[in-house]
Amino acid sequence: MSNGRFDSDWSSISKQLPKIEIRGFRFILIALVVIGGLVGSVYTIQPEELGVVLRFGAFHPDRVVGPGLHLKIPFGVDQLIRVPVQRQLKEEFGFESRGLTADRRTRYAAVPEESNMLTGDLSTAEVEWVVQYRIADPELYLFRVRNVEETLRDLSEAVMREAVGDRTVNEVITIGRTEIENLVHQKLQELLALYETGLVVDQVVLQDVNPPDRVKPAFNEVNQAQQELEQKISVAEKKKNEVIPRSLGEAQQMIQEAEGYGLDRVNRAEGDAARFRALYEEYRKAPEVTRTRLYLETMAEILPKVGKKLILDEELKGVLPLLNLDGVQRPGGEK
Repeated sequence: MSNGRFDSDWSSISKQLPKIEIRGFRFILIALVVIGGLVGSVYTIQPEELGVVLRFGAFHPDRVVGPGLHLKIPFGVDQLIRVPVQRQLKEEFGFESRGLTADRRTRYAAVPEESNMLTGDLSTAEVEWVVQYRIADPELYLFRVRNVEETLRDLSEAVMREAVGDRTVNEVITIGRTEIENLVHQKLQELLALYETGLVVDQVVLQDVNPPDRVKPAFNEVNQAQQELEQKISVAEKKKNEVIPRSLGEAQQMIQEAEGYGLDRVNRAEGDAARFRALYEEYRKAPEVTRTRLYLETMAEILPKVGKKLILDEELKGVLPLLNLDGVQRPGGEK
């Protein structure tokens, strides 16, 4: 009796339910599938990217596409991976960026387990550096090495510790920074190529290299002394560059004056010798006349220079009262 009542109730309820058209449901389902397929099949690659399309999870070089609008098979058949090959990426070591401060400056935090290093002279230094790199080969980057960024960090830290450990703390902090950057760049690139990571290192920059806090005052004093030494060397070089050219110029001037003086003396001597030879030739032709002429010319040149002279007869006596030998002024203006 109860079963007959239940059947009658269900038949009455079923008559009140709205009937759904099967054809309309199929149309809606097909429309949703088409729209989903269109949305999932169209994609855009940005100018700095390459798109790697995996079909059923498999890679093929022909499915690496460049920037622009492209199509792929939807519903999980094709899977798109974007690789920023033109973007310069970086990894920070010994410190990490912690956002911006209120005045829009980057806030940094130290990572001591990466920055503390042992140098070749058994001292310690805090080394912070940055590795800037690019993705050169998407296939190697995606499929040859697991956790490429972690591998890059491990290799970079190992190479940097090796370079720092081969040098003294003074070299690491002062004069050896550029050499360390170049060496780490070269060795890190070799290791990345050996591991087939698909990465290319653009630059390795030593961001900051400092001694530990406990020995900073001593290092500051050493740096100050080094700066004073370089300043004194610079002053000495400047003085040398001033004195040496001036001395060379004065020496050259003296040499030229001596050469001029020697040339003048030679010319005068040759002129006097030529004049003497000419006189000698004339003397040979007329000795008396030439002797008298030379005597007169010589006396004419000498006598004007000797001043007043008194020529007295040897037999003359009593001339002293007539001569003013003591230079006393006499009355009348005579001496």
